[in-house]
Amino acid sequence: MCKRKISRRKFLGEASCAALGSTAFLSSVLNMGMINTLAARPHIIQNPNDYKAMVCILLAGGADTFNVLVPTEASEYQTYQDTRGSLALDYNGGDLIDINNDPNHPGRSFAIHSGMNRVRDLYNQGQLSFVSNIGTLIEPISDYNEYQSGLKKLPLGLYSHSDQIMQWQTSIPQSRSAVGFGGRVADILHDMNTIPNISMNISLDGKNRFQAGNEYNEYSIKNNTDENNIGYDGFPSWWSNSGYANDLKNAAIDNMAEQQYSNIFQQTIGSLNKQTSESIEVFKNAFGNVVPLNTNFSNTGLSQDLKKMAEVISVRSFLGANRQIFFTTFGGWDHHDNVIGNQNNMLPILSNALAEFNDALNEIGMADDVITFTISDFGRTLTSNGNGSDHAWGGNQIIMGNAINGGRIYGNYPSLALTGNDLNIDGRGRFIPTTSVDEFYAELALWYGASPNDLDYILPNLCNFYSTSGCPAPTPTGYAPIGMFS
Repeated sequence: MCKRKISRRKFLGEASCAALGSTAFLSSVLNMGMINTLAARPHIIQNPNDYKAMVCILLAGGADTFNVLVPTEASEYQTYQDTRGSLALDYNGGDLIDINNDPNHPGRSFAIHSGMNRVRDLYNQGQLSFVSNIGTLIEPISDYNEYQSGLKKLPLGLYSHSDQIMQWQTSIPQSRSAVGFGGRVADILHDMNTIPNISMNISLDGKNRFQAGNEYNEYSIKNNTDENNIGYDGFPSWWSNSGYANDLKNAAIDNMAEQQYSNIFQQTIGSLNKQTSESIEVFKNAFGNVVPLNTNFSNTGLSQDLKKMAEVISVRSFLGANRQIFFTTFGGWDHHDNVIGNQNNMLPILSNALAEFNDALNEIGMADDVITFTISDFGRTLTSNGNGSDHAWGGNQIIMGNAINGGRIYGNYPSLALTGNDLNIDGRGRFIPTTSVDEFYAELALWYGASPNDLDYILPNLCNFYSTSGCPAPTPTGYAPIGMFS
């Protein structure tokens, strides 16, 4: 057995002693969450008594989003048809519905998939926007020549599901990091909440990379397939009973936590189990105060997940929560085949779920304080592989909330031409992103309450794109490079 001295932080982060080397063991310990280390990072809290929440929806599989948002000016639409071929939606045939003109793209017009009429309404009402041609980047890559030069750093595993879905969650594309954007935000701002044992990060998809922090982790209120997942599924009645909060387990945890261990690591494990049990009780008590929503939610997994989030937000005061980050997954977007038919089925589910969630937030008076956004592994090739599309890079994402400057398309919607297009990597229509995940997340973090000085920890690559905290020249400076918030 390894005898060297090691701090609790090192133990939890590395577990390097052979006696504690089991991956399953470490995963179980880390997933208990709420790991408060000794070195808290100083930060500025402007107003700790207000409330804000971020809701991340992972469209797992890589959504074909250039059939979600389509240019309709005559020449651009013709280019779209020529490039997409059999995958092109028929504007005149009713496959697309117009949205209001975007002041960020003067002289251009756009429409969205006809199955997203409720998203169209939210966009036209100024409550929803798109971010175009966004993707994982370590540093800006201006064109194909820079991409090919070998002088620019590229994300690991481009076009790989496992790498790109991870990098969208971590925003550290040069490594396979175990720590995500939401986790690092929680590391910085967790003490804005008043009950330390309740995680800022609430998952509706079990353990995930997005909410994993160096000091704090997600707390799941719905199991995924991970047998080590920690949740509160025993309550209320609309969650399945997994038995986490039964009396027998509580008694065992209490007995273990009260023992006088000679080993600091055993003490840590006992403490974390005790905290988990206490957190379950806090949630049980909070959910006794949930008032049934009048908003009708569809009977789909995504709508029901968003309903649960709205109910958690409605009892935020009982959880001591001034800040919360939610995460869920809506999977099945890897459409190498039948992309049109699959999207005809799936995009209405997404559209309705977003609108229903927005209605519920208005009902509980929180629509001004919650930002909802989508992420996905990558975009898809513009050209068809026969009946579907393949893995690409840049794509389009959705952001929703009263706090944003809505009814906009942020970033640069690219030309969809295959020839004479500096962003096109190959003949398939794989586009270099013109907006980085870092820039997108930076504005979310600043709105959420992080200070500019926190961004070097939250987004280590941000200085490659812009600075709010004194990055070395010639990095451009400015509060909001995308301009999503007022």
